[in-house]
Amino acid sequence: MIELRHLRYFIAVAEELNFRRAAERVHVDQTPLSRTIRDLEDKLGVMLFVRSRQLRLTPAGARLLVEARAIFVRLQRIKRLVRETDARYRAPLRIGVADGIAQPKLSECFVNWRAMTPNIPLEITEMRAVELLAALRREEVDVGFSFGVPRDDAVVQEAAWSYPLVALLPPGHELAGRDVLPISELLAFPMITSHPDRLPGLRNQMDAVRRKYAASPVIAGEARTLAGYVTRVAAGLGVGVADAGHMATLRRIDVVAVPLTEDIQITTYVLHKRQSHELNDTLQRFLANAIAPH
Repeated sequence: MIELRHLRYFIAVAEELNFRRAAERVHVDQTPLSRTIRDLEDKLGVMLFVRSRQLRLTPAGARLLVEARAIFVRLQRIKRLVRETDARYRAPLRIGVADGIAQPKLSECFVNWRAMTPNIPLEITEMRAVELLAALRREEVDVGFSFGVPRDDAVVQEAAWSYPLVALLPPGHELAGRDVLPISELLAFPMITSHPDRLPGLRNQMDAVRRKYAASPVIAGEARTLAGYVTRVAAGLGVGVADAGHMATLRRIDVVAVPLTEDIQITTYVLHKRQSHELNDTLQRFLANAIAPH
């Protein structure tokens, strides 16, 4: 009998096309993951992957991916319908927060929503950007927040709010004593950037800034989290940039935030799955609350 576990592991491998990354995504070791995929192939009597230098789906595997995704979408809908049928249970609004976002405007968004709709609880889950995209597609979350995810026709991304970009420097840096700083001077120093797989939206926004203001910036290192990014700057491994919202939240004494001369904004996006019909009232109201000025 094919179990949901088989399909969940298969979807992870099919989307990642890499057993190691898929194992990390579903939080199992690579060996049992590979064994489960082989077991699924044995049960179906087909090969689902071409195992060469680069893993790729067979035609049968590609068809199974479509059907497996549909099964999980259907299961999520069944779950919601059953819960909504039970008058004693009020389904929460499920929020996915990617990229380690900890901006005051995100908290304000949630506070305002709870004041508006005290009877609808919030269920907040932290995840990576790629996990958020997959969770929205499978309807495991209703709404997401991110600095941006790879473009996907199934998911809508709308700008929710922006914060000014500020220079981030170790206290002993020669630019740390300035009241304001042109970004061209900052980009003359080796910079820390964010990892394109872990923080893709933030990396894309920062790359756009670097392309606009520097011909050939020097990259000193990549960080997989915002905390790791700030730690590298504090350690003097390079200079950086950050949005003013996170710096207000972190209040680190081992880094110096200097305003930039230019008005450069870092945008946070609110995401939801595209629907062929009108969004339900709760989701429409939450999106309006998220995009409204705070």
